[in-house]
Amino acid sequence: MAKKLTPDNGNRSTIRDVAARAGVSPATVSRVLIGNYPVASATRAKVQRAMRELDYVVNAQARALSGASTKTVAFLVDDVTGAFYAHIARGCEQQAKAEGRLCILCTTEGDAQSIFLFVELMREQNADAVVVVGGAWENDEYEQRMIHYARALHRSGSRLVLVGRPPLAEDAPATAVEYDNEGGAYAITSHLLAAGHRRIVYLGAVPGLLTSSQRLRGFRRAHEVHGVDHDPSLVLPGEFSRSYGYQRTRQLLATGHGATAILAATDVVAAGALRALHEAGVRVPDDMALAGYDDIPLAGDLYPALTTVHVPQEELGRAAVRLALSRDQHTGAQHLMLGTHVVVRDSAPSPGRSTRV
Repeated sequence: MAKKLTPDNGNRSTIRDVAARAGVSPATVSRVLIGNYPVASATRAKVQRAMRELDYVVNAQARALSGASTKTVAFLVDDVTGAFYAHIARGCEQQAKAEGRLCILCTTEGDAQSIFLFVELMREQNADAVVVVGGAWENDEYEQRMIHYARALHRSGSRLVLVGRPPLAEDAPATAVEYDNEGGAYAITSHLLAAGHRRIVYLGAVPGLLTSSQRLRGFRRAHEVHGVDHDPSLVLPGEFSRSYGYQRTRQLLATGHGATAILAATDVVAAGALRALHEAGVRVPDDMALAGYDDIPLAGDLYPALTTVHVPQEELGRAAVRLALSRDQHTGAQHLMLGTHVVVRDSAPSPGRSTRV
């Protein structure tokens, strides 16, 4: 085994140390590191062997100044503990690995300053792409902030990718990968209406959140198309959490609502609602039909199994990375819309199977 060579000063190895060990010039080592210049395979192998033996660590700042990619994809999300975001992250990581990139994860818990700092860091580090996941807010400040991020990243050779969010202005150099949010809500509401339900609660409307607004549009449009009057009092504001679904459903059951079905804004909200219904002795679906949205793995494990809208979570992540890394094949903005569909399970059966009409 070759003896490990360390610098005389005891500090970490430099390019000059690697060059001396490999018997090449520092410029040749730089060409191997950058990867944009032709280097003989035997020479490349010698340099790489020297780097291993010296435990050489690439200086990210120097690489960024050279204009070379750090071969990283950054994944930025408010909260990764939720199954919905976790599966998008998994798709992102799988595609990044397949493309020879490392996926870096950062959570912000909705803090705008954290988003700004992380985007700036990734711009300095020459990340190939910054993938931002999570609901967008319906205001001009959000739009302008995202456009600023897109242009800043573009100037550094990177790419802003929005997942589950609509595209920015046409001249903004960004990629948007979204899913048919409104169409999915329309389909699941139509499913409940076709089963004979006429008073359907919408559980978990979040004011100002685009994801929530899109789902509400689909909910209301289904009522209009089916010729069913919609009672605005059955749209219950709240948040996308299990505790909200549980507490708000308990409150609902204490009123004379007259509803025969609940459409929860997410599967997590539906899980909380289901617990409250069980505790109150309300049979699902016999006394109350229940449906969710997202089709996270939990949905099929609930009892009864949850009827919901399937969102292609992992494909969202894969497509985000795939499009970002192929952006040179396109000009300007990129936009991809993925489809959704209803998954019928026991909590809200198909028409003809429901015992409550």
